[in-house]
Amino acid sequence: MSGISEHGKKHLTEAETDLIQTELLLEEAIEKLTSNFMAIHQAVTARQQSIDTLLAGGSLSEEERAALAGMSSEIGGYVNAAITSMQFQDMTAQLLDRTLKRVTGLREFLGTLGVHGADLVPESGTDEIVDLIGKVSMTLAIQSLELRSELRKAVNQKHLESGDIELF
Repeated sequence: MSGISEHGKKHLTEAETDLIQTELLLEEAIEKLTSNFMAIHQAVTARQQSIDTLLAGGSLSEEERAALAGMSSEIGGYVNAAITSMQFQDMTAQLLDRTLKRVTGLREFLGTLGVHGADLVPESGTDEIVDLIGKVSMTLAIQSLELRSELRKAVNQKHLESGDIELF
């Protein structure tokens, strides 16, 4: 029974790890998106006075002209960084899918216990109990290996902007 418990604990630990990794990935992505959108707002706000001066028919200093000319590439850089931050969707979808498969596998695991447990009656002898536990243990070990091999794929990313992504 302790072996059966260990199989279940391992799958729950892996599901928990995937959920924590998903949460961290989402937190980092949201932080970076917020930062980049605020930077876009600040860039536009910083150039607004120059735009207002031009709209009023005034002229700009060379420094103001250069700042206004560079605004497009500056904002483009922030937009690109924001788009990079949105790449978390694929990673989180993979993590959530893997977690769902683990939970489904654990449900099947527990279902197997229930099916085999129904065969155990109070009148069962020691040999029958030992035989049944051996069958349950073997069935669960096979299910656990099948689930583990299906979920062996890694989903890793240290930082969103680093490009350090290991999906499979």
